[in-house]
Amino acid sequence: MTTLNHTGISHPVFRLLGIPGLEDQHIWISIPFFISYVTALFGNGLLIFTILTKRSLHGPMYLFLCMLAGADIVLSTTTVPQALAIFWFRAGEISLDLCITQLFFLHSTFVSESGILLVMAFDRYIAICYPLRYTTILTNSFIGKVGVTIFLRSYGTIFPIIFLARRLTFCKSTTLPNTGCKHIVLAHASCDDIRINIWYGFFVLMSTVVLDIVLVFISYVLILRTVFRMPSQDARHKALNTCGSHVCVIILFYGPGIFTTLTQRFGRHITPHVHVLLADVCILFPPMLNPIIYGVKTKQIRDQVAHMLFLKPK
Repeated sequence: MTTLNHTGISHPVFRLLGIPGLEDQHIWISIPFFISYVTALFGNGLLIFTILTKRSLHGPMYLFLCMLAGADIVLSTTTVPQALAIFWFRAGEISLDLCITQLFFLHSTFVSESGILLVMAFDRYIAICYPLRYTTILTNSFIGKVGVTIFLRSYGTIFPIIFLARRLTFCKSTTLPNTGCKHIVLAHASCDDIRINIWYGFFVLMSTVVLDIVLVFISYVLILRTVFRMPSQDARHKALNTCGSHVCVIILFYGPGIFTTLTQRFGRHITPHVHVLLADVCILFPPMLNPIIYGVKTKQIRDQVAHMLFLKPK
């Protein structure tokens, strides 16, 4: 059904194409999508359960990690089931309201993850630079307030996009060449002037993710300055080792995102399916690998998980 207004035709239903140009390969492409989603659900679910049920893991670092795992589950669930429905059943039809709902949770969760990584960097900064004040600064009350602030920031900055998307009139093709609804993909399907959408998206990116990257970088500069002033090599090694997991997760989260942004900005000769696949990598890999990284590199988590999974009761 279509409705007519003074600027054109607005289509309430869109068709997600999946990976444009690779439609005949969708079944094979669905395999890594499915494996990554199951791994993300199991790994992050196990991580949350382990942290919440073991009192020894109720420290600030683990509570922040629990937030990150929860955000990973939301990020995966927002996008991957929709992509699998397209790959397996060609069920790409999506209403405008559902499309906007999906892009809202996708973008807000991405901003939330960035904020969580920032406070995890702050956690490492306090632990290494001010170890004697660690427990007095990072109290449960403070952690709760930080968590609320992170999610209010993410929802608050993304909420206006709902109205920016709903104001658009769609008089072009209703086919969206993607595996899910994203703000700029939906805007480009419009026949309206989308400069305000582009500039607001740029503002959100700069005021959240880019700002977080700068602050994380500053935190680690201060951490490294403190570490290299330590007199003992063992102390330096131990301090750096506590940051290893977080650095890996930071690279995994921001690295593909930065690369994808650069290819979209400067790689106009690159085929569309490459852009879509690169964007999907940003959503698939971090939720799948984050619990593996922390499970392998954090002894306390590794021991607790091994105890639950492999130690049989006498």
